[in-house]
Amino acid sequence: MNGLRRVAAPPARPILLFDGDCGFCRRWILRWKSLTGDRLDYAPSQEAGSRFPEIPPEDFRRSVQLVLPDGRVFAGAEAVFVSLSFAPRGGRLLAAYRRIPGFAALTEAVYRAIASHRGAATALTTFLWGKTVERPTYRIANALFLRLLGLCYLAAFLSLWVQVDGLIGSRGILPVKNLMEAARSQLGGEHWTVFPTLCWFNSSDGFLHFLCGGGALSALLVVLGLVPAPALLVCWIFSLSLSVAGQTFLEFQWDLLLLEAGFLGIWLAPLRRWRVGAALDPPWAARALLCWLLFRLMFSSGFVKLASGDPNWRNLTALTYHYWTQPLPPWTAWFVAQLPLWFHKVSCFVMFAIELGAPFLIVAPRRLRLAACAAMAGLQVIIAATGNYAFFNLLALALCALLVDDAAFPRAIRERAARDPQASRGRWPGLVLAPVLALVLLVSVILFAGTLRLRVPWPGAAISLARAVLPFQSVGTYGLFAVMTASRPEILVEGSDDGVSWLAYEFRWKPGETTRRPRFVAPHQPRLDWQMWFAALGTCEENPWFLAFLGRLLEGSPAVERLLLRNPFPSHPPHYIRAVLYDYRFTDSAARRATGAWWRRQERGLYCPILSRDMLR
Repeated sequence: MNGLRRVAAPPARPILLFDGDCGFCRRWILRWKSLTGDRLDYAPSQEAGSRFPEIPPEDFRRSVQLVLPDGRVFAGAEAVFVSLSFAPRGGRLLAAYRRIPGFAALTEAVYRAIASHRGAATALTTFLWGKTVERPTYRIANALFLRLLGLCYLAAFLSLWVQVDGLIGSRGILPVKNLMEAARSQLGGEHWTVFPTLCWFNSSDGFLHFLCGGGALSALLVVLGLVPAPALLVCWIFSLSLSVAGQTFLEFQWDLLLLEAGFLGIWLAPLRRWRVGAALDPPWAARALLCWLLFRLMFSSGFVKLASGDPNWRNLTALTYHYWTQPLPPWTAWFVAQLPLWFHKVSCFVMFAIELGAPFLIVAPRRLRLAACAAMAGLQVIIAATGNYAFFNLLALALCALLVDDAAFPRAIRERAARDPQASRGRWPGLVLAPVLALVLLVSVILFAGTLRLRVPWPGAAISLARAVLPFQSVGTYGLFAVMTASRPEILVEGSDDGVSWLAYEFRWKPGETTRRPRFVAPHQPRLDWQMWFAALGTCEENPWFLAFLGRLLEGSPAVERLLLRNPFPSHPPHYIRAVLYDYRFTDSAARRATGAWWRRQERGLYCPILSRDMLR
């Protein structure tokens, strides 16, 4: 019957008539009005219904009525879908209503159920959306995200800058010049696509400092909201160049996460504006892909733990190990590790609930979305309070901020944002934006399916595209601590002049002396200390960089020695060097009161054979 009725005096513009006494109707009309704009008129049936005597009064009480300029009348769910078809990209529900078998019957039944229980529907709406269901805007959050992204870049560049000479400089552990020479000789003309880095132009120490310093300056511009798109582009190019040059020292998941979030941030930022003010109204597709990144980051973190088959995750006991086996625990981790088993099990359960459940609420009604945001952000705060994970937690919080709509901010900030006349100006051209974001989406879906262990028969062209994109490290897979380490091996490096008396090198941040208090270091990441944690989990043969590190100590490389807290041979390098493996574990409260020690340790033997300066020759 819908659409077959007609009125004798149709309106000049489509008009949707609703029950003005229905609170549920009034709320949703505001939402639809924000979508359709001035393409459609809205009026309470009590005021405008008399203009259309062909529609019985009981029909107005039963459902909304849509009257078109050609005189046709629609009611119920169909009237809603026809009304929404006047909004940009709003015709999909109407197409589903008319083309998908059973969709019309189902939606009409749902509409009748709501109309018959308007009080309950109003209460449910309030519970899920709050006081308003108007279309949310994210101008403030988007502007905030760019500044937080700039802070993450700034932390990353400054942190690497003070280490770059010792890690990949000319007298560092893994000189980037050696990588460039080997790649050029083996890959020929393909070296650019396999190792996309500006270090092909110059791999000197000075150029590495230029990349770090230039990246830090560009990141500062992003934080200040100045020339955001060009500054973010420079940040991404310089970060990618350093990530490729950094080899094993820049292969952490947050390095990849920063590159992916930073690449998407380029398209979020306005192209033709020199400053981001209080608000930014970005392309919806760029923001959607950043939310998709947040979903993949969080859900993958929970999924890989269960999919690994590690019994410690499945029986919820993994956190009894985590606080003292994590790479660089701060002093707070010692105190949390003393808590009872039930606390760690409850914590583990809550963590799984957040990582596996909250991501699905990213697209949920407003209050559920904000609750998910609070849960994911809270988890990141707890991780940051008990661990040292560089800029990872700040970057995850920046992604969570994208879920906070403008209505959640204080009134003064909202009013200031509303007065920003340039919030919607300077977007990237669609001809550029669409193919780039479509490619990112395709590759991310392929990689995420691999994380979920789904066997999908992807077309060969799609696989080729993914392989071509991967070297640029801007679409990745995520999931930390898939298997929980239940012990803590630590490598202590010692030098000697006679092979009998040995003196220990002291690292700045990783465990060494048992009485030294564990410290906070994030957002700085001491990359050598981190790699020492990974090396201890394997063998020296599996970590050739470690032998290069020992070689640099035997040479007395100042750049490498500056990475350490204490060099026991300040005037000359040792003649011999060795690496001893220990088992470390937090002390308990009684032992720390008695001895002042935070750690207890037990020697396991040599990690690798004793090396000498004669071997280097």
